[in-house]
Amino acid sequence: MGELKDLIDREIEAINNIPLNGGIENAVELIYQNVHQQSGKVVVSGVGKAGHIGLQLSTMLCSTGTSACFLNPLEAQHGDLGVLQNRDVLFAISNSGLTREILELVELSEKLCPEIKLIVLTKNPESSLAEMANVAILTGQTDEICPLGLTPTTSTTTMNVITDLLVITLMKKINFTKEMYALRHHSGYLGAKSKQ
Repeated sequence: MGELKDLIDREIEAINNIPLNGGIENAVELIYQNVHQQSGKVVVSGVGKAGHIGLQLSTMLCSTGTSACFLNPLEAQHGDLGVLQNRDVLFAISNSGLTREILELVELSEKLCPEIKLIVLTKNPESSLAEMANVAILTGQTDEICPLGLTPTTSTTTMNVITDLLVITLMKKINFTKEMYALRHHSGYLGAKSKQ
């Protein structure tokens, strides 16, 4: 039990050390301007575990009033890049900020849509990806709780917390109501609860 509690404490410490330096607020404002004021959408992308977090973020945004989709960076190079428009916001997730597929996606996106805005979620403020971003949201420098120090664990925990904060802050910004939620969520437990 003691070892498990120590692992939990390390994850909590990482959450408490997330830098609250305006990145989340700036990202919300950028999304609000491009999506809610100019009818664009958020296009989220990531590879591996970051990709799974990106997929979850895109579906959470959709269900809470912000148009979004997930773009697989590999499929983007085989035609799916066409989903992008100049009014969109590309939301790229990479723990290292050095993921080759994501860097290539950003480069290709800017060629297709020179006006596209870029939000990056990463731990590395000095990475190539962070330097290209209009807004960089930082997770903080965390050590993975994996005994090898390799498996994404603590880093994905902080990413999940940050994307939750982003979604909730954006919901408040657009005054998203229970009735609006019900219009998007028809089935299941949450659909029923939203209609009560």
